[in-house]
Amino acid sequence: LMDEASVTGTENAIMASVFAKGETILRNAASEPHIQELCHFLNSLGAKIDNIGSNTLNITGVESLTGGEFTIGPDYLEVVSYIGAAVVTGGSIRIRDAGVEHLDMIRLVMSRLGVHWTTEGNDILVPSSQTLMIEPDLGNAIPEVSVMPWPSFPTDLMSIAIVIATQSTGSVLFHDWMYPSRMYFTDKLVGMGAHIVLCDPHRCIVQGPTRLNGENLESPDIRAGMALVLAALSANGVSVIRNVSQIDRGYQHVDQKLKNLGASIKRIKE
Repeated sequence: LMDEASVTGTENAIMASVFAKGETILRNAASEPHIQELCHFLNSLGAKIDNIGSNTLNITGVESLTGGEFTIGPDYLEVVSYIGAAVVTGGSIRIRDAGVEHLDMIRLVMSRLGVHWTTEGNDILVPSSQTLMIEPDLGNAIPEVSVMPWPSFPTDLMSIAIVIATQSTGSVLFHDWMYPSRMYFTDKLVGMGAHIVLCDPHRCIVQGPTRLNGENLESPDIRAGMALVLAALSANGVSVIRNVSQIDRGYQHVDQKLKNLGASIKRIKE
């Protein structure tokens, strides 16, 4: 019984259980797409893992695994980050092989910020005509976007959603109880001109839209770093982002991909 639905903890427990004698039952297991892929990969090598995609995994130990070939699927965090890049710059993009079957809850939450896209097979098409109008709760109350374990809205996309909200009309409360330092990058957005009130370490209120201005910034972590890239793309003037090795951990060739989409971005050494 996992004391929390930890992604890395679940992955380690799965790999240990594959060679354990007898049957292992993992309860409160994380179920993100990359964990499902790990399970399918191990099964293709001869493992016996059942209930893949659920929070309870049944694993029957085997003596050995064989070789095999497996194709890694899309990273939904990267996919949604590029959706955000298109939205905040008023651009339109097509993301091929985007893994649309994993984006249902994310799509619902993003629609509350006025973000919409269409699908063609496994491709996502983000139009340039976005409403970017925050949908209020019943009684015209300020809506809340909160994170939960998969398949709910993931904590790793909270930073991207906050930047999108700075360009959306209306007010929204963001609540991330899972990642203690998630909100600490918002002061950098405030320095760029965003209207954000940090309520406590886990909650902030964003009032948009606001025109952002270029700033000298430092990437504090992977997701906040990518969020700052999106903020810089939508801002007036030039922004300089340091400590980009953090961003590189989660986004391969991010500068080149954005440049191919028309962004004015370059990597420099200091």
